[in-house]
Formats: sequence, structure tokens, C-alpha cells
Amino acid sequence: MSTCTIRPAAPGDEELILSFIRALADYEHMSGQVVATPALLREWIFEKKKAEVVFAEAEGRPVGFALFFHNFSTFLGRAGLYLEDLFVLPEERGKGYGEALLRHLARTALDRGCGRLEWACLDWNRPSIDFYTKKMRALPMEEWTTYRLTGETLAAAAGEKES
Repeated sequence: MSTCTIRPAAPGDEELILSFIRALADYEHMSGQVVATPALLREWIFEKKKAEVVFAEAEGRPVGFALFFHNFSTFLGRAGLYLEDLFVLPEERGKGYGEALLRHLARTALDRGCGRLEWACLDWNRPSIDFYTKKMRALPMEEWTTYRLTGETLAAAAGEKES
């Protein structure tokens, strides 16, 4: 791996963040689901501070990113970090950048007194699953199923629309 530095995103990085989001969506075969815009990213990441982004850079070039936010564990009685997205450009994989990002997030969690670092991974993404379980020694949460409300189902659950 060439020298890797991790830097936090700053206002003005919205287009770069969006480029990584689009590349990730393409990799996950979900390109049609991206509705984020630079203005939305600026609002939610930098103004409302609801998420954070860090970049992995090699020789000053962004090669990967991670987007994360705090969650809370009632059982632990303290916050954790939830990694929403981690993505390394395909041509830069296998060089340690993903590991550098994940280790940075683990250090961030510890520095902030968090009790855990969690994330989800698509079932078909075997290269990532192998990396998480073999290299990073992460444990899959097989007894849990993720549920989601979005769009019309979210509005219906809030009582704003008929289901």
C-alpha cells in the first residue's frame, strides 16, 4: 500500500462524497436508488451533523470513503458507531485502504467511548464478508433481521397516509 492518510470530509466535498455514493450504488446494482444531491449532503452531513464522512487518500488522491453516524445501545448504556457505507475504488482494492478506513473507525469508536462498531453487508458480497470476518474478525449477527420503512410505508406508519 502506498502511504494512506485518512481525512475527514469538509464542506466543499459534497460532490466527492456523491461520486463515492454513486460508485458504491453501481457496485451494489442499486444505481437507480440514488437520489442524494450535493445540497442534501451538505445539509445533513455538514449543517445538521447527522453523519460523518472520512476519505482514504493515497498520495493525495481519494481512493475510498466511509460514512458513519452514532447509534445507541440500550444494553450497553452508551453510544456506538454505525458504518453505513465503506467503499474503495475497484482499481485500488487489495492495497489496505479498506482496512485503514475500518481501523480508523474502530479507533474513533474507542476514542469517543463507544461500546461497538456495527455495519451491514449484502449477503452476496463475499469479498467484503471474507474481509470483515477473516481479516477484521468481525462477527455476523445471524440471529437479527433488518427491517425498513421508507417512502409510502414510512408515511403510513406515521399515520400520514392510508396503508
